Amino acid sequence: MLKILHIAPVNFAGVPYSFFQMHNSVGDHSRIITLHKNDKDFPEDICLNLHLPKSDLAKIWRKKKVELTESQFADKLHFFTPKNSFEIFYFKISDLLRRNSIYEAIEKYELDDFDIIHYDGGLDFFRNSSQAIKWKKQGKKIVCVYYGSDLRTRGLINEMNDISHLNITSEYDHLKLKPDLEYIYYPYDPLELPGRKAIDDGTIRIVHSPTNRKFKGTDLIISVIEKIKKEKKIKFLLLENQPRHNVLEIKAASDICIDQVGGTMGGTGYGKAGLETLAMGIPTITNMTDDYENWLPENPFVVANDAEQLYKSLNELIESKQLRDEKGERGEKWVSQFHGFHSVDKKLKELYKKYGII
Repeated sequence: MLKILHIAPVNFAGVPYSFFQMHNSVGDHSRIITLHKNDKDFPEDICLNLHLPKSDLAKIWRKKKVELTESQFADKLHFFTPKNSFEIFYFKISDLLRRNSIYEAIEKYELDDFDIIHYDGGLDFFRNSSQAIKWKKQGKKIVCVYYGSDLRTRGLINEMNDISHLNITSEYDHLKLKPDLEYIYYPYDPLELPGRKAIDDGTIRIVHSPTNRKFKGTDLIISVIEKIKKEKKIKFLLLENQPRHNVLEIKAASDICIDQVGGTMGGTGYGKAGLETLAMGIPTITNMTDDYENWLPENPFVVANDAEQLYKSLNELIESKQLRDEKGERGEKWVSQFHGFHSVDKKLKELYKKYGII
C-alpha cells in the first residue's frame, strides 16, 4: 500500500481531490491538504483555510500580474520571480504568518508519515519551498503536478523544479513548455453526476460554465450565440458564480456544451467542465490545435477554434438530434476508458516505477 499525500493551494476544479479519491479507491492511503477553500463548492479533505487577500486591490494586483506575464512570455516557459520589493516583502511575510498553522497541521495529521508527496500546482506550503526541501532530505519522493495556468501565468518555482523526482501534467500545451513533463489524464468518477434530464420542448439548451471568461473565450462564444439566437430556437445558459450542485443539475438538462473557444492563456483542449458534460452524454465543443486534435486518442470532442467554426458546429448539432446522440454516446464511453480511476492509476504507477519512486 502506497502512502500518498497531495498538497494544493486550492482544490482546482476538484481535480486534486479526484486523485485523492482514486488512490484510496484502489487500496492506497491518501490525504489531500489544501491551503485555501475552493469557492465553487467542491469537496475538501483537509483545508487549512488560510487567509487569501480578496479585496479589490488584491484582485487588481493579480489581474495585472497575469496581463504582464501574458505580454512577456506568451508560450514560453519562465520561472517565478517576485516583480518588485513589495512582492518580495509580501511572500516573506505570508510564509512567516502561515508557519505555525502549517507545522501544527503536519503534526496533527501525521503528514511526515507519507512516502510520496504530490504538489498539485507545483507549489509548496511556503513560497521558498522549505518544507518540500526538508521532506526531500528525509527521503520522501516529490511529484509536481501542473494544471491549467500555473505554468503559463505563474511559471515554475525554481526550488521545486530542482528537487522533484517526477513532473506530470494533464495539459497538452504544457508538454511544449516543459519537455520533461509526463502526460497523464486526470482521474474522474462520473458517479458524482446527476442523471441526464433532457427536456424535449423544441428548444436546444446550450451551456457554458467558465471559471475565467478571458481564458475560456466567453466573449467570442456569446457573440456567436447572439447570432444563432436570431436564426434558431435556442436557450443559452451561462453559468457563473453558482453552487456546484446547481451547475451540475443545469448541465444535466442541456443539449450541447461549449467548454472553451478562442480564449487566451487558458491553453487548448478541455477542462473539468467539458469532461463533466462528456460523461453525461452531452456533445461538447472545445478548441484544439491540429497537433493536439490528432494526438488525442479517439478524440470525442467537437473542435472549434474560432467564431466561424463555432457557428458551423453549433448549427450542425442544433439541426441533428442523431448527431448529438452519436457524439454524446461516444464522449460518455471515452471518459470511462481514458479518465476512469483504474486506467489513470495504472498509468501513474508505471510512471512511479519509471522514475524510481516505487
